[in-house]
Amino acid sequence: MPEHESTHSAPPDRAETERHDPLGTSAASRRGQVFTNPVTGERAVLLTDPETHPDRALVSHLFVRPGGRVAAPHVHPGATERFHVLAGRVGFQLGGKQSELGAGQSCEVPPGTTHDWWQIGAEEAQILVEVTPGERFTRVVATTFGLAADGHVDARGLPHLLQAAVTLTAYRDTLVFTAPPPLVQRILFGGLAPLGRLLGKQPVYPEYLFSRTVVEPEPGALALLDERGRLRRGAAIEGSA
Repeated sequence: MPEHESTHSAPPDRAETERHDPLGTSAASRRGQVFTNPVTGERAVLLTDPETHPDRALVSHLFVRPGGRVAAPHVHPGATERFHVLAGRVGFQLGGKQSELGAGQSCEVPPGTTHDWWQIGAEEAQILVEVTPGERFTRVVATTFGLAADGHVDARGLPHLLQAAVTLTAYRDTLVFTAPPPLVQRILFGGLAPLGRLLGKQPVYPEYLFSRTVVEPEPGALALLDERGRLRRGAAIEGSA
């Protein structure tokens, strides 16, 4: 998968970007940009950019090294997340149900559902992941990956306390970790967020929202998207958990 450096030194202004390009081929799109988290072992290639997608959908081709996993169990209060495994094996915890998915199998996480996932075995896992709506989710994840690359997360990949307070307070409509309990988080983070902001913490950081590493998405991954740039419904149902 050939990589090249983007010629853009600063993010483009998206205020006037039209939502007309489902596969994200416009100059303003982040299609093909690569975001890597060295702590959790995730590498995501964006197939669509929710900022320009007509359905606000993020679809990414996620590569997870052996031992990799999402940082912690969590909930997306207002978004649906769909997974389709392309290669390798992945363990999923959805609510109270645990399953193991292999190539060709899928699952869907409705809004408000507690979930967790992790790579299994010696083979790198490849997963297509769709999040709708995805623009706020993308900002949080890109920021977290950037913080991880710069050494500002803990051993699991979670931002340090003051940063977490600022980000998760501003984006609690998008991402809520399951521990500590949500009510405790709202009280704790609500009290710490003003201090974090006073010390210069931001909910997200513009420098992390765009990647200079750009690749051509793999044809096999793109083939699983429909004409609107969404993960094909058949792919998400056939063999589902």
